[in-house]
Amino acid sequence: MHQVSLGLKRSATLCILRNGSHFMLLKRAKEPNKDRFTPVGGKIAPFESPLKAAIRETFEETGIRIETMKFCGILTETSPTPYNWINFIYLADIDFIEPPICNEGALEWIAFDDLLKVPTPKTDWYIYKYILDGKPFVLHAEYDQAIQLRSMSEEIENIKIL
Repeated sequence: MHQVSLGLKRSATLCILRNGSHFMLLKRAKEPNKDRFTPVGGKIAPFESPLKAAIRETFEETGIRIETMKFCGILTETSPTPYNWINFIYLADIDFIEPPICNEGALEWIAFDDLLKVPTPKTDWYIYKYILDGKPFVLHAEYDQAIQLRSMSEEIENIKIL
């Protein structure tokens, strides 16, 4: 198996499932982001497009079949550790359903206004805000050795967020 060079970014999808201003989020049972609420998603398989990975990951983690998703933006994450990612962010508007059982953790509906009251990665609140505002984004997050967020910028508007 091919080893990923330290610092080289791996590619993944984040699949945001929304109903109005509510998001179906996963309280993760394992690292990274154990016990935090995140969108479903995962690594892009070899020879797979980001969109197909988002649709596949959504089905694998929720059992929800989605025909297509809207591309919303990109989050790149850089650290001096193996935690280095390019995340393709997709959105699917879905019916308000009982959250299905997930082998990655527990799925729950969280209102946007409550996102700051539950543990989430610091980057994610900005993703939801851009999505609710209908604005495309390219976010870049920089972490230290302990994977603590040190800075974040939005590169389309060229603004420093943190």
